[in-house]
Amino acid sequence: MRVRELAEWLGATFEGDGEKELIGAAPLETAGGSEAAFVGTRKAAAQAESSAAGCLIVPLEWPSPAYRTVIRTTDPRSAFARALSRFYPTAELKPGVHATAIVGKDVEMGALVYIGPHAVVGDGARIGVATSIGAGCFVGKRVGLGEGCVLHPNVTVYENVDIGRGSILHSGCVIGADGFGYVMENERWHKFPQVGRVEIGSFVEIGANSCVDRAALGVTSIGEGTKLDNMVHVGHNCRIGRHVVVAAQTGFSGGVVVEDYAVIGGQVGIGDKARIGTRAVLGSGCGVLTSKIVAAGATLWGTPARPLKQHLEQLANLARLPELRREMTEIKRRLAELERGA
Repeated sequence: MRVRELAEWLGATFEGDGEKELIGAAPLETAGGSEAAFVGTRKAAAQAESSAAGCLIVPLEWPSPAYRTVIRTTDPRSAFARALSRFYPTAELKPGVHATAIVGKDVEMGALVYIGPHAVVGDGARIGVATSIGAGCFVGKRVGLGEGCVLHPNVTVYENVDIGRGSILHSGCVIGADGFGYVMENERWHKFPQVGRVEIGSFVEIGANSCVDRAALGVTSIGEGTKLDNMVHVGHNCRIGRHVVVAAQTGFSGGVVVEDYAVIGGQVGIGDKARIGTRAVLGSGCGVLTSKIVAAGATLWGTPARPLKQHLEQLANLARLPELRREMTEIKRRLAELERGA
């Protein structure tokens, strides 16, 4: 693909050699003369001068030398991500049902659907147009998959789950398993029946080995455009809003509410019925206590989670403890000397 063609496809402008042929993309430090790279940070801008990349995707205001071929855009990172989809298109699977797949009764199946080897689709399921169900997947009874969904190999979707269009589930996902609900009776734990549902919006992506539990009663829901990393656990009756991003190994206890556009780091633990406000940020390793309300737009860190400024002050105080201990030891020594002298 020529630089001119890529710039036109991105809706951007270019400077330099528009006829230069590009065959791929790479990081700034390793890109060659026939590859594109992008400048998205100040550090990257400093590295760009020595980069051998054939074309740089840069911010509008970036001062490029005359010998450089560049594509200018308001958001280089997003433009580069779109360019990657042109250089490395996803392999298309031919529509059809593999001979070893099992499809139940009364399944509604749109055009261009792919069902891979040893996949199972339960009775009454609804499979949208151009949806792909990979090898070894299990799709339970009365599951609804919107158009253009992708289930990578070995995904399990229990019965009575609805997933919106364009959503992606990576290998090992389990959607709709029973929530962790038990009641104590006669000194023994007894299972509280989990008879609710799971509803996942459109354009959601759920990483490998993540679990979304069905509600005990009612619905566990994940809003449109939300992205869950690998090994994330969403407990029963959680309500995750739209366009939330959650990094790996985070766990949501039952009944947690996360409002739109929140950002949650890795290895965060959130207690029962906590509420995370719109556009709040939880740093990696946070521990949010049961029923805590995190204000909209707040940035919290630490365990228990607290405002970032307070967390940093406490870390600074902890770092001073060895010095304070030495000072205290010296004060005690001097007091002892004064007491002996008296």
